Amino acid sequence: MFYKYLFLLILLFPACGGAQPQPYPAKPLRMVVGFAAGGAPDILARLLAQPLNEKLGQPVVVDNRPGATSNIGAEIVARAPADGYTLFMATVSVAISPSVYPALAFKVPQDFTPVSMVASVPLILVVHPGLPVKSVQDLVRVAKEKSGQLNYASVGNGSPQHLAAELFKLRTGTQLVHVPYKGGAPANTALLGGEAHLYFSGMPPALPHVNAGRLRALAVTAPKRSAAAPEVPTMAEAGLRNAEADNWHAVLGPARLPGDIVRILNGALAMALAQPAMQTQFASQGAEPKASTPEALARHMQIEMAKWREVAHAAGVKIQ
Repeated sequence: MFYKYLFLLILLFPACGGAQPQPYPAKPLRMVVGFAAGGAPDILARLLAQPLNEKLGQPVVVDNRPGATSNIGAEIVARAPADGYTLFMATVSVAISPSVYPALAFKVPQDFTPVSMVASVPLILVVHPGLPVKSVQDLVRVAKEKSGQLNYASVGNGSPQHLAAELFKLRTGTQLVHVPYKGGAPANTALLGGEAHLYFSGMPPALPHVNAGRLRALAVTAPKRSAAAPEVPTMAEAGLRNAEADNWHAVLGPARLPGDIVRILNGALAMALAQPAMQTQFASQGAEPKASTPEALARHMQIEMAKWREVAHAAGVKIQ
């Protein structure tokens, strides 16, 4: 009996010893989005899901985990296994949050692995037509004449829209009153109704109202004009320098993501973003496809964190 079992073990040993792990990816991937469905991060993640599926050979499932300016979603990814199956569609919020949330459950950049930039997504400065301004310089003049009387909408405390307006105040020396709303839809409604005077809006929700004359666009916050609104000047062209606020999007993984997995993901994202159809779809959302190396994304995040730290400190923005 002993020799019988020994013989079976000898037969099984080579098979066990020669077993190799399945190549990555061997199962579906999860792309966590820290905002509700319908916003730019969600839309861009879903646009990327299909070409990534084709390139990687596995489905990419978008998982919306909204709340706390994407910090809930970021924490999920920071705590996930570093196996390449849980990714984060990050926005500039990940560079803002460390300066405005004193008790985050994760650390940036230590708890994440940069994979690739995905898009540059400028905001657009829009005002109610009843406000007697047709340019950024007009707005600065009126804001100084009516110091503390103009208000601006945002999608919430600590949001990119909030910090973009605080950057505007810092660069122009104006005093504006912040009115936070619970999302982009109520912020747009407030501006359309004249309850708010100005708003640094996302491009897709603002442009239909701009084209219909219900809102007036003064500038985009990117370094160059947007293909979605080529007639709208940049902040620099409008006479205000160092006031860019790019709500960039990027893919991050948990810390210590293996280098070979990062390379696979980075290559798949680069190929997806290079597709003409993808570029057209991104442009329809006011986004410019923008792939990068992991190293370039890491440098960009450091620069952005320093920039928004300065703005948050100057504005006294802290969220308990």
